[in-house]
Amino acid sequence: MASILRNRVGLIGRPNVGKSSLFNKLTRTRKAVVKDERGVTRDILIEPAEWWGRSFDVVDTGGITEEREGFAPLIREQTLSMLSSLDLLVVILDGRSGLLPEDRDVIRIAKEAGKPILLVVNKLDRQIDLDVALAEFYEFGLDVVPSAFEHDFGIDQIVEWVLAHLPEQTVQLRRGPRLTVIGKPNVGKSSLCNRLLGERRMLVSNVAGTTVDAVEAEFTYGDDVFTLVDTAGLRRQARREEGIESLSAVKTKEALRKADIALLVIDAVEGPTVQDAKLLELCLEEHKAVLVVANKYDVAKDAHEGLREWFRARISREFHFFPDVRMAFVSALTGYGMDELFKEIRAIDRALQIRISTSQLNKFFYEVIRQAPSPVYGTVNVKFYYLTQTHQVPPSFIAFANHPDGVTPSYRRFLAKRIQDAFDLKGIPVRIFVLPSGRSSSRAERTAEA
Repeated sequence: MASILRNRVGLIGRPNVGKSSLFNKLTRTRKAVVKDERGVTRDILIEPAEWWGRSFDVVDTGGITEEREGFAPLIREQTLSMLSSLDLLVVILDGRSGLLPEDRDVIRIAKEAGKPILLVVNKLDRQIDLDVALAEFYEFGLDVVPSAFEHDFGIDQIVEWVLAHLPEQTVQLRRGPRLTVIGKPNVGKSSLCNRLLGERRMLVSNVAGTTVDAVEAEFTYGDDVFTLVDTAGLRRQARREEGIESLSAVKTKEALRKADIALLVIDAVEGPTVQDAKLLELCLEEHKAVLVVANKYDVAKDAHEGLREWFRARISREFHFFPDVRMAFVSALTGYGMDELFKEIRAIDRALQIRISTSQLNKFFYEVIRQAPSPVYGTVNVKFYYLTQTHQVPPSFIAFANHPDGVTPSYRRFLAKRIQDAFDLKGIPVRIFVLPSGRSSSRAERTAEA
């Protein structure tokens, strides 16, 4: 399907000047975490914006600073590496603080990038003398816009400048499933995303909790274009810190709900744990297809003899409630296993889109219900009439019966497992709904979900 390959507008500046607030205003979302705290934005966020009939991508970056502690050096390096892929630069400054040495450094970096530049002076009150407030910012010979993002002051002027300076857009084919990367902290999620994207979009550090936002990007592998979402590592709720980590957990769950396929990244050295099982349960509760990605293969193969067999045995034990989950072994560091990973992704995507005719289903259904005793409702055997597929994804099915309440969860799991086996739906969370047949009941329709 053809779509517009949008131009990129980058928001840069020192920490806590309002970049994420402007990002949310321009994209009309709340995807960027906004908090009165330095260093909240650590990863590169990209989101489409549409204004007055034209569209562009807005790129939120981490604050540029000369600090040498914590994440600051990594954020600076990551932001600088991103500048070459941007078409326009919006440098955001704090009008209350005035022009600081760090601001001069940011403007110098922007000029060296050789892109059109707009200076936006945030946190100004409309009632003050704007000419006086802006005077010191004119020395750079650049366009300057006064603003106060919290009050929507100056947003229209920023958009007008952006639209006036956008280059011509091009058309590109885009297709493929939406992949959301989920996992515990520090298992290599961001490293895997950077490997797939071919650029340093996500900050990589040994410190747990480095990724705060759910970071979205598009990339091409072979002939397919995928949407990739990196999420914050989810720790047990009792171990989550207040504030930023709680916000990121909410965003991770939102990103999962929008996913087509969840990539559950697990440290192959450690193997699957109870916390990984809880994350798998979360995916299944949202009815998402899951692919287990065993990362750090390069290290794990030396740590465990017969790694694949050992890992699969651990999967069977920890994921006993869904042992048929698909898996791929990779190394985000070396690039090992990428072809295996995408072979599994494409197989899952095909399974998600499968359509089974009602005649096929009922031939299968007739054989299955002959091989197992029917469930009993009170003193009456449950009688099934026919089975049909819905239009939902993952594949879901409706069975019509005389007494839906008699179809127990265990019997629905039995039916789901037989459907998975018969139609090559391994690892797909198949759902079975049971409705009353019009032949046997005039009561309101009720559903029982597997």
